[in-house]
Amino acid sequence: MSDPSVIREHLEVVGSDGGHVGTVDGVEGQRVRLTKSDPASGGTHHYLHLDVVDRVDGDRVVLTRTAAEARDEWGVKSVG
Repeated sequence: MSDPSVIREHLEVVGSDGGHVGTVDGVEGQRVRLTKSDPASGGTHHYLHLDVVDRVDGDRVVLTRTAAEARDEWGVKSVG
């Protein structure tokens, strides 16, 4: 992703297959933090590296991975 500033709070995050991954809580360094209140999160903040973001399309962040692949790869701690 060339310009992470376009990733805004409350945008839906979807996989390349259109499957729901989560909701943006914010960007921390090189990672997107997902809200822990999203039903897909299991009550935990999850993080996705900006490298897996393909584009922002309207109100959705579209990933280069399917939703299942993204959930397999997400982290639970930010990299500081």
